[in-house]
Amino acid sequence: MLTARGTLDDRVEGLDAGADDYLVKPFEVPELLARLRALTRRHLDRATSLPLGRRRLDEATRSALADGEPAIALSGREFDLAWHLASRPSQTFTREDLLDAVFAGADNVGVVDTYVHYLRRKLGRDAVRTVHGLGYRWGEA
Repeated sequence: MLTARGTLDDRVEGLDAGADDYLVKPFEVPELLARLRALTRRHLDRATSLPLGRRRLDEATRSALADGEPAIALSGREFDLAWHLASRPSQTFTREDLLDAVFAGADNVGVVDTYVHYLRRKLGRDAVRTVHGLGYRWGEA
C-alpha cells in the first residue's frame, strides 16, 4: 500500500485490511524498489509454477509445460535445479551454491555440471546460462 496516511492506526488498519506492505509518502525510490524485490521473493516461495521461456515449470507435475505441446518430464533433481535457478532468474549461482541448495549430501560439484547438461538436453541449450568464472544462471528456454 502506498499512501500519505502514516499514523500508527493507519498503518495497522492498512496491514489488517490485507496489504502485504505499507509505504508512506514521501518515500525514496530505492526503498520502494527494495520492498518490491522483497515482496517478489516472498511470493515466489509460494508459487506453484514459474515461467520458463514459452513454457512454465509446474510444481504439481514436476515438469515443463507449454500450451499445445507434450509435457517435458523432469527427474526430481532436474526439477529442483530448474526451480531453484528459475525462481531467481537474474542471480548467478556458484556450483557450490547449487550443490548446497539442490544436491544436499553430495560432495562433488561435478554433479551440478551433469544436471545442468541434463536440463539443457531436455529444455534447450539456452535453458541454463554459464557465467564464466562464476557459475550458472537461468537462461531463456
